[in-house]
Amino acid sequence: MLTLSNKSKKNNRYKDEKTNWIVTILMILGTLTILFPLLVTILIALKSPQDMMNGVLSIPKILHFENFSKAIKMTNFFNALKNSLIITVITVILTLITNSMVGYAIARNMNKKSYKAMYYYFLSAMFVPFPIIMLPLVKQVSVWRMDNIIGLILLYTIYGLSSNIFLYVGFLKSIPIELEEAALMDGASTWQVFYRIIFPMLKPIHATVAILTALWCWNDVMLPLVILSNPDFATIPLVQFIFQSQFGTDYNLAFASYLLALIPILVFYLFAQKGIINGVTKGAIK
Repeated sequence: MLTLSNKSKKNNRYKDEKTNWIVTILMILGTLTILFPLLVTILIALKSPQDMMNGVLSIPKILHFENFSKAIKMTNFFNALKNSLIITVITVILTLITNSMVGYAIARNMNKKSYKAMYYYFLSAMFVPFPIIMLPLVKQVSVWRMDNIIGLILLYTIYGLSSNIFLYVGFLKSIPIELEEAALMDGASTWQVFYRIIFPMLKPIHATVAILTALWCWNDVMLPLVILSNPDFATIPLVQFIFQSQFGTDYNLAFASYLLALIPILVFYLFAQKGIINGVTKGAIK
């Protein structure tokens, strides 16, 4: 019996070690898959057109940091960065406040046919492709004179409703309604219940909605392309698109501009990572 138990322990240990090796190899391959394109981008951005003749992966003898200054000047980078930051930050704030309110109203009234119909109406919007509504939207925005940053922020906030309502309603179902009933019995109003009790408890899903909305607003090029009419309102993705169409053969400047566009969202990840993980962990404990 002891011999059999020892053998089973050795087999289990061998399986665990084999599994760990497989996981380690997969993690290394995944890391290389992510880092290799970034390495190629950095190398090309620091080369001159003559250095490109030696190969994409060759290390340049002289690092041409002037590519970044040229890209900044040619793309009006800081103006585009300001526009992208304004649009992204305000959209995220409006989205968290308004979409959570709509999600709360629907989640707590799903027993009513009107609210249930509204819920499925929002969900159905997720399956409508943007090209179908693009031309009517451009005409409507032009008539209402919303072809500016304010109009773009409102459109992002509205278009995010369908997917965000789905997330908020699903999360709100896990929050006991007894907490709200106790607060109402103590004299709290519906607004006080939402902003003092429910809204703070939505931190984990707030983090999810905020990161998805920020990525969408920051990386989107289609909506600014068809909405914004003034070049001074251009966002970073729109500037990158225009720059690529005009100077697509100058790979060194193009890749330098790509890195410049990547830096802000990378900094956002570095600063927000801890808060996002803490929010998700606290939500799981609750």
